[in-house]
Amino acid sequence: MLRLDNVCAGYGGTDVVKNISLRVKSNENLLIIGPNGCGKTTLLKTIANLLPFRGEIEIGGKSVRKMKQKDISRKIAMLSQTPEIYFSYTVFDTVMMGRYLHIQDRLLGLPSDEDEKHVIRCLEAVNLSGEKDREITTLSGGQLQRVFLARALAQDPEIILLDEPTNHLDLKCQFELVEYLKEWSKLGNRAIVGVLHDLSLALRLADSMLVMKDGQARAYGKSCDIMTGDLLESVYEMDVVGYIAESLKMWKL
Repeated sequence: MLRLDNVCAGYGGTDVVKNISLRVKSNENLLIIGPNGCGKTTLLKTIANLLPFRGEIEIGGKSVRKMKQKDISRKIAMLSQTPEIYFSYTVFDTVMMGRYLHIQDRLLGLPSDEDEKHVIRCLEAVNLSGEKDREITTLSGGQLQRVFLARALAQDPEIILLDEPTNHLDLKCQFELVEYLKEWSKLGNRAIVGVLHDLSLALRLADSMLVMKDGQARAYGKSCDIMTGDLLESVYEMDVVGYIAESLKMWKL
């Protein structure tokens, strides 16, 4: 479904992502973890063809170099870490933007009844249908993040790229979001490639994991096979497992 071979990418002629290779199958969730600045977000942008790169990226067996950007956008939706707001659209209209590629060839570019129903379903999925008429500038950070997730879902992509999707969300919303994404990726020809700092959430969502440091892959494979205390300590330069265990002692269960 998604294949990367020896991909390098960066900014100003300097590689931030260095020789990354991976495979993502249909109905698979790949989570990317690693310290700040290791190239995780750059890798997501590269997969979305938003940055020039060396190496090879294929979506559905076709090289992205041979695909138009609009065709890539039909396959991939990206939820960025800090979505930008330029205008005070309503929640409904913001999510409807995700349907653009599906309605642009229709007379006057007006959404159909089915497009509108699809947007409502996406809002229901993120528990925001009751806020559909509010302007997005009046929303909390957590609500806004869910609006942009609904917009990504409205795009009806095969692959969703998630860059810290749980930012600004409380614990309950984090759990619900991860559980929803797990169910979403099981249906049809779908997959998720995501970046998470919260290792517990990453393990809950992941089928496979890519562990990065300094732009390179330090480990890649099934999460149950590669996630060890030694690996995490070498990547984060601290005793991660010990820290988690010590934190749990604060809870009187």
